[in-house]
Amino acid sequence: MNILAWIILGLLAGAIAKAIYPGSQGGGILGTILLGIIGAFLGGTLATLLQTGTLQLTAASLSLPGVFLAVLGAIIAIWIWNYFNRRAYH
Repeated sequence: MNILAWIILGLLAGAIAKAIYPGSQGGGILGTILLGIIGAFLGGTLATLLQTGTLQLTAASLSLPGVFLAVLGAIIAIWIWNYFNRRAYH
């Protein structure tokens, strides 16, 4: 996938994940793109793990199922970030 597709997937998935997840995430547009790209890797890796039973670093593609996996991965990334951020302050 080329860089433009990564940016589009990252922006789309990150924005949807931020809209779905409760609370304020901040980060601006670059943070949203980065969140979506991380989500694409998390979602793609989880899908590969569930389908094949092997742990491989793969990414979701710029398609409807790929965007769904990227959003799911981005929501998981937000949850992990909030979990460790909350533990650091308490």
